Amino acid sequence: MAAPTPSWTIATPLARFGLPTSPDSALLLGLLAALLLTTAACAPSASTNPSSSSSGASPQASTTVSYSQPSARQLAADGWPGFRGPSGNGIAGESDVPTSWSDDEHMRWKLELPGAGSSSPVVWGDRVYITAYSGYFVPGQDRGSIDELQRHLLAIDRASGDLIWERKIAAKLPEEESIRDHGFAASTPAVDDQSVYVFFGKSGVFAFDHDGNQQWTASVGEQTHGWGSGASPLLVDDLVVINASVESGRLIALRRDNGEQVWEVGGVRESWNTPIIAQAESGRRELVFAIQGSIWGLDPATGERFWECDTDIGWYMVPSIVANQGIVYCLGGRSGITALAVRLGGSGNVTDSHRLWTSQKGTNVTSPIVSGDHLYWMQDQQGIAYCADLATGEIVYEERLNRAGQVYASAILVGDRIYYVTRDGKTFVVAARPEFELLATNQLSDRGVFDASPAVADDHLFLRSHNYLYCLGQ
Repeated sequence: MAAPTPSWTIATPLARFGLPTSPDSALLLGLLAALLLTTAACAPSASTNPSSSSSGASPQASTTVSYSQPSARQLAADGWPGFRGPSGNGIAGESDVPTSWSDDEHMRWKLELPGAGSSSPVVWGDRVYITAYSGYFVPGQDRGSIDELQRHLLAIDRASGDLIWERKIAAKLPEEESIRDHGFAASTPAVDDQSVYVFFGKSGVFAFDHDGNQQWTASVGEQTHGWGSGASPLLVDDLVVINASVESGRLIALRRDNGEQVWEVGGVRESWNTPIIAQAESGRRELVFAIQGSIWGLDPATGERFWECDTDIGWYMVPSIVANQGIVYCLGGRSGITALAVRLGGSGNVTDSHRLWTSQKGTNVTSPIVSGDHLYWMQDQQGIAYCADLATGEIVYEERLNRAGQVYASAILVGDRIYYVTRDGKTFVVAARPEFELLATNQLSDRGVFDASPAVADDHLFLRSHNYLYCLGQ
């Protein structure tokens, strides 16, 4: 078996370019890229996109442009290739992203979307990719007909906000007649140098190249749920891993190049969180995610279960786990135990040996951030910002933010600042230190709901509502 690489690099594409993937070398690449790269990838030239010949629902063909592959150095500096960024932990690193903005201040561009969605934008080179749904049960519109339900994948010019191409995928019916809060496009795409991968529940997993040609599609189950599908694809090595708890009660790994199944794990129940790749102190890579009542650590190559740990959380599990120095931190549930820490590297049931602490302070929706020796998060219903000690779980502060309302978006860390986005379009910028300090409160008002987690690339912040995609910058 090849020697393991640091966990936070596994979901990134650097290794595919033959470049070093240690944290120090990746940081160096980023610094070099910032110095050497003064422009984005080459501007695209116009061409016409042929129809896809892959099986499954056929996206509509439209005029597109040829894709210019960005360099790996550029991606190291300014990419956001999946849910919660390059590491899956919501960490953007140093960036000159603004701390304050409005509809007029620091607004680089604003794009009206063809439909609603809770998925986050992803960034690759000179492109931004995002999904949406239309035709049925769109907030603020007539209910429509479920026969008209379709998903959209959009490729957007990162510099200008212009639409490059759009693909429309008809829903595989029957579907849920209604999905509470989140809608029919809640899974964030994942992207690498070859493809954009999207997950649309029972309608399937799709791969498109950067010119919008469908490469393959795969089914991961036929079931639906009133909360819809929410987990996003995870890229690890040559695999696309899908949490298909809703569709089939399975975790499924597909080949990136053709969508063929490599392994599956059953018994995945009440799980809406996106898996992460983490590294134990021994160097072993582990694929970690939560189901109702338990956290599992798997071999990402085979799906073999290394360990499981009881959470004593009796609720469905939505927040994604975060990892730091061989320990994972898990939040979830509405009452009782709602947070815990587990040391990686175990075997079998590790509840007694590797569960480090539990807490009754947590959240049911939003995923946390690790910065320094502390864990930060926003409670989804009460508008309370929390800081906890990583070693003990002891709460360092809990601060109710003024008129925060509900918060479904997961936090991001940009340098020494944490960004919390509320459902009504407020963004609270808080200092990432154990003494609470509110740095700024910002408001975007477009009569839409902001459920998506932010994305950061270079010095730009991307926010998404049901109605618009925003690019903010200095």
